[in-house]
Amino acid sequence: MREAFALSFLIRVQLPDSPGTLGAVATALGAIGADILSVDVVERAGGVAIDDLVVELPGGRLPDVLITAAESIDGVEVDAVRPYAGLLDTHRELELVEDVAADPRDGLAIFAAGVPRIIRSGWALIVAATAEGATRLAASTAAPDIQTITLPWLPLARATVLDGEESWVPATWRELGTELAATPLGKPDRVLLVGRPGGPMFRAAEVARLAHLAGIVAVVLPD
Repeated sequence: MREAFALSFLIRVQLPDSPGTLGAVATALGAIGADILSVDVVERAGGVAIDDLVVELPGGRLPDVLITAAESIDGVEVDAVRPYAGLLDTHRELELVEDVAADPRDGLAIFAAGVPRIIRSGWALIVAATAEGATRLAASTAAPDIQTITLPWLPLARATVLDGEESWVPATWRELGTELAATPLGKPDRVLLVGRPGGPMFRAAEVARLAHLAGIVAVVLPD
């Protein structure tokens, strides 16, 4: 019955990077009936850790209880809570590169489909600069249904976090509070654009991870 009604959520927490703090958070979440399915260290700097926790919450419980439980521990702040499908798998990056290498002619579609599971974004688009604007080359499930979009920052020299309130951002993306990041994919005029409707924001370590992955995949993609 628990499996039939349980829901999974991704919680991003900021916590003191000290022994026992994550364990205390786990205990607090367990006390409300939440099971931690995976933990991913996103970033560590200046005595603060940013962790992503995928937790399963019994049906009928509001996700707000996750925030209350986590923040009951001194020094812990919850950046975001959102529904999540899938578990942390440290081998997914290698598997995605292997899948692209096995079928490079369909590599853009394979890469776009796989990126959201790795970077934990809501969607991914691969676009290329043309005279008419940026044209969609491939997209993941749940990606915005667009064929062309104006991206004034193209060509893109390096991976970066983008301001989701800029004028070029479609109104629907702004309304959803979409956090955005992009990285060149083999060349400055072909980019991977990822979005997280409702957040959380992309951290520097995540953008670096995205750039590294795109750089590897670009080697096997056709021009």
